[in-house]
Amino acid sequence: MNPIERRAVASLAILYVFRMLGLFMLLPVLSLYAAQYKLSTPALAGLALGVYGFSQALLQIPLGMLSDRIGRKPVIVGGLLLFIAGGFVAAGAETIYGVIIGRLLQGAGAIASTLTALLADVTREQQRSKAMAAIGGSIGLSFAVAMILGPMLAAKLGISGLFLTTSALAGVGLFITLFIVPSVRVQSTDPAAKPLAGLLKNCLTDAGLMRLNLGVFALHAMLMAIFVVVPTELEAAGLPRTGHWHLYLPVMLLSFLAMLPFMIFAERAGRQRELFLLIVGVMCGAMLLGLAQEIDALNSGVLGLGLVLLVFFFGFNYLEAALPSLVSRAVHAGGKGTAMGVYASFQFMGAFVGGLVGGWLSGLWGGVAVFLFAAILAAAWLFVAWPMQGPQKTESLTLHWALGAWNAEKLREEVLSLPGALDMTVFEEQQLAYLRVLPEFDSGQLPGGINHD
Repeated sequence: MNPIERRAVASLAILYVFRMLGLFMLLPVLSLYAAQYKLSTPALAGLALGVYGFSQALLQIPLGMLSDRIGRKPVIVGGLLLFIAGGFVAAGAETIYGVIIGRLLQGAGAIASTLTALLADVTREQQRSKAMAAIGGSIGLSFAVAMILGPMLAAKLGISGLFLTTSALAGVGLFITLFIVPSVRVQSTDPAAKPLAGLLKNCLTDAGLMRLNLGVFALHAMLMAIFVVVPTELEAAGLPRTGHWHLYLPVMLLSFLAMLPFMIFAERAGRQRELFLLIVGVMCGAMLLGLAQEIDALNSGVLGLGLVLLVFFFGFNYLEAALPSLVSRAVHAGGKGTAMGVYASFQFMGAFVGGLVGGWLSGLWGGVAVFLFAAILAAAWLFVAWPMQGPQKTESLTLHWALGAWNAEKLREEVLSLPGALDMTVFEEQQLAYLRVLPEFDSGQLPGGINHD
């Protein structure tokens, strides 16, 4: 990676860590502390936990589309401010309805699609999967750390103090966004990048994009569904809830390290489709392994559940990195925010539906039904994904020019009009741009004064 890519990936990974850490720390404790609020019921406590994902799903598309028009940073800043405000509202709540409103506000800061679009903007295609893997690793690290810190901080500060902590972490993310994350301007040759309605229609009717959107829906539905039963199964197997992190932490680290060679091989060998379908099949196998554990065909207690989680998170980490990378390659630069908005909406709706269905099935028939549901979902995903094509073969050129010689508008007029030029990300302050081109693009036709490598 070049210096701009390293700075962008590092700053966005740290931003993800601070924002997701605040979110994940509430997961293991919110339902435990909900009873202390006035008017609280189990149903309302569940709503307080899930309403965040629901509002996220509703707003990812409009905010992603907005980022295609006004830029990524303003949307990220606005979303973080909403998240901070929601934390303060929930921290001051005396009734469960106040917590619900606060969580709804936190979810309204729906910036996941914009962050992913920004990451795609500032990385060349040959570096994008590694960048997405770095973000996936930061999210996994946040999850592992949150499982430890959440209960500890809640015990010391109370649930109100924990909500304030989430706002403080988002405040750090705001500082990172304003002063460390690079600013970019994206130019595209595609005229469909102009009308918002056309962008959204293209994202919802493109078969390739919809396969990826349905995939992330299935992926997060499986995640939420199995985590309805896994914590209780671990406790029943003899691992106390205070020690669950002893299993989660090595599982997350080992699964991440195990998937990296596969990610690198797929990128270098151009076998993204084959590896993608193989890993979806692995996910189905993980769910069948969990089903065998539930029906006592593989009754090996904590170690058996650990094996299920290791195989699951191996596939989850790979797909979590591969899916947004594939989405970013399937759309032109001017529409990445919209496409990522649709993608993130399917992701959060999958989490919402997975938790809802997983809880319902667990209550009726136990963990066997939950793992069976997840296995069927993985098999259906494999069937839907099978006709997918590998990403279009393109290349990225890094352009340089003398200070003051070029700007984004002039580059668009003279460079993007060249045959084989697709789209371009411009860093005007650094006199640098990434130009995505077809393999047949002739670099000799670049205007004088522009160098490339």
